[in-house]
Amino acid sequence: MTLGRAPLSSDAERAISLTQRLGLPAGSIREELALEALRHGSWLHEQRFPTAGLRSNERLEFLGDSVLGLLVSQRCCDRFPLLAEGGLTRLRAALVKADSLAGVARGIGLGELLLLGRGEERGGGREKQNLLADALEASVAAVFLSSGLEVAGRVVDHLFAPLFAQAAAGAIGRDYKTELQERMQGEHRAAPLYQTVDSPGPQHARLFEVEVSFQGATLGRGQGRTKKDAEQAAARVALERAEASGVLVPAASAPSSEGAPDTTPPADRAGG
Repeated sequence: MTLGRAPLSSDAERAISLTQRLGLPAGSIREELALEALRHGSWLHEQRFPTAGLRSNERLEFLGDSVLGLLVSQRCCDRFPLLAEGGLTRLRAALVKADSLAGVARGIGLGELLLLGRGEERGGGREKQNLLADALEASVAAVFLSSGLEVAGRVVDHLFAPLFAQAAAGAIGRDYKTELQERMQGEHRAAPLYQTVDSPGPQHARLFEVEVSFQGATLGRGQGRTKKDAEQAAARVALERAEASGVLVPAASAPSSEGAPDTTPPADRAGG
């Protein structure tokens, strides 16, 4: 949930607010780095006066991607000692994907702090998934450069605690779509069909709803901010239903040789 606060009136206040929202004491992030982490390229492009020495958050986002990847990888290894490399890779990918990072950013109201150009502001930039994910990575880099890796690790522990709890409960880190595909191939030698049935919301904050089906029977429906996430959600529902009922595909839609049309050529049938 995005936190509602009064507009910020100064750069210093913006930097202090970022530090607080990351769960750190005052002075943990240098002001110039905090502002750089929040500065989108659109803000620089629309300035009427020279902005020498000021940069967008792209470089910090590049560094933050690696810092965050390292810290999350270390915590995945520490918290899930029995998980093999493939499982660790999937779990890390689920934790640091854009949708997850944007969710973390929304939880601390990071969008309110962004320095955006007027055009990006009007286009809903404060809620855009990629902008929020990039700003969060840039913020982690700003912490790393200001206070070191250990303090950046504290930020990860603070912000990602709910996601790690979900991972421990098996709610994230699984590739439900691949699991469903493998079961379908094993039981029916066929693949399920995914179809987008709805996509409400504005362009910058669209919510996709996807249905997964087999031979006309709905196996599950799911929602997500991207089609890929919605497909994963639909596959998860299908697998959960199968686990509860003991049947992956309803009997009425399961393939059967009984009642199937006879495709044997007439000449062969006559000679039978």
